[in-house]
Amino acid sequence: MKLLVALAAVLLLSYRPASVTERPDFERFFTEKKLKGSFLLYDPQRDHYTAYNFERTRQRFLPASTYKILNTLIGLETGILKDENSVMKWDSVKRSNENWNRDHTLETAYKVSCLPCYQELARKIGLKRMQEWVAKTGYGQMDITAENLDKFWVVGTSTISQEEQVDFLRRIHDSKVPFAKKNLAILKKIMLIDESPTAKLYGKTGWAVTSNLNIGWFVGYVEKGDKVYYFATNVESPEPAPDTFIPARRQITEAILKQLGI
Repeated sequence: MKLLVALAAVLLLSYRPASVTERPDFERFFTEKKLKGSFLLYDPQRDHYTAYNFERTRQRFLPASTYKILNTLIGLETGILKDENSVMKWDSVKRSNENWNRDHTLETAYKVSCLPCYQELARKIGLKRMQEWVAKTGYGQMDITAENLDKFWVVGTSTISQEEQVDFLRRIHDSKVPFAKKNLAILKKIMLIDESPTAKLYGKTGWAVTSNLNIGWFVGYVEKGDKVYYFATNVESPEPAPDTFIPARRQITEAILKQLGI
C-alpha cells in the first residue's frame, strides 16, 4: 500500500499541465469582422497554449463540417472509400449550393464541404459502426441515433470543444488514433489548404445554426519545418449572419497565425 501511495505521489509531481498565454489583444481580429468567439493554438514543442477567450475554448458546440475529418477516416477504414479519388455520386437533387449539384471525388467533396455527399457516406457506414468508431476515437460528445445518423454533426445535441478539436488533430497527426497509416495519409492529402516554401496549412471549416445562433469553425494545423502547431477557431453571430461570417473563420485564424510568426 505504501508503495502504491509513493508511486502515485511521484506521478502527481511529474505531471505538469500545459501552460497558457492569454492574448486579450486578439479580440480586435473578431470585432473587425463583427463577430464574437475564441481562438486556441497548441504548440507541442513547448507544451503550451496561446489563447483568446480561453474559458470559451472549453465550451462545446456542434462540430458542423469539421466532423468531415473523422467521417472521412471512418469511410476509409470501413472500405466504403478507397482513396481520395473515390467517387461520391450526386443524388440528382438540386440544392442551393451549386457546388453540391454534381458528382464528386472524396477530395473534391471535402474541399467544397459537400453535406449530401457525407450524409450518404454516414448512411453507408451505418449506425452501429459509426457509434463504435466515434467511441474508439474519443471524439467529443456525439449523440448518434438511427434518426439522426446523417445529420448529428449539424443539428441536435452533439458537441465538441476547441480544446478537444486540438487534441483530436494532434492524435491524428501523431498516428495515435485507431486508423491505418495509409488512411491517415489520404486524409492529410485532402486536408492541405495552402502551402508556401516555409509552411503548410491543413484544415477544415464548419458552420451550424442552433437556437438562432450561427456557429463557425476553422480547425487544423500548420507544419513549419520540423515543427507543427494545432489551432481551433470558433466564432458566433446571431441570425442573420453578417456577410463577414463565412470568410472570417479563416481570415481571423490566418491573421493571428501570421502575427504569431507561424
